[in-house]
Amino acid sequence: MEKGKGVMVGGRRWAVDFTDNSTSPSRDIPDPPGFSRSSQDQDDSTLSRQKKDAESNWKSQKAWEVAQAPFKNLLMMGFMMWMAGSTVHLFSIGITFSALWQPISALQGVGKVFEPYKDSRVDLLGPKLLFIALNLGGLALGVWKLNTLGLLPTHASDWVFSLPPAQEVEHSGGGIPLC
Repeated sequence: MEKGKGVMVGGRRWAVDFTDNSTSPSRDIPDPPGFSRSSQDQDDSTLSRQKKDAESNWKSQKAWEVAQAPFKNLLMMGFMMWMAGSTVHLFSIGITFSALWQPISALQGVGKVFEPYKDSRVDLLGPKLLFIALNLGGLALGVWKLNTLGLLPTHASDWVFSLPPAQEVEHSGGGIPLC
């Protein structure tokens, strides 16, 4: 055979014929010494089970980490609200509405947040409840700041417009009648 030229099989260059012309379904080649197909299958199933258990443990751990993430945001937002003060100005209003918007948007997307950790072996009820509770705490912090700024109608004077006008009980007059 010349260098650089392939073997011609069926008229095609570099083609290999992989067809099996034997009539038996399995080849009569014995397994090598020390090899057992049943032990190989058991090792594979044990290994796959361990792998699945490790994956479910990892998913559970990550779900708890995601559930605890709003706590860090809660502390940071509380500090920023404290730094903004209790007077009504642009920065304090922006921080307050940010403190209200973040928990609301997080609560709307609870399913999407925990979607990557969904598994039949992973219980997501606890992490989801913790996530919801921490976000409700953040929402309460924002409402508290609104109250501190005086932007919530919590006093009777805030509702004066809804009271009927007082009836005149007596009239007084004096001086010279002009009519």
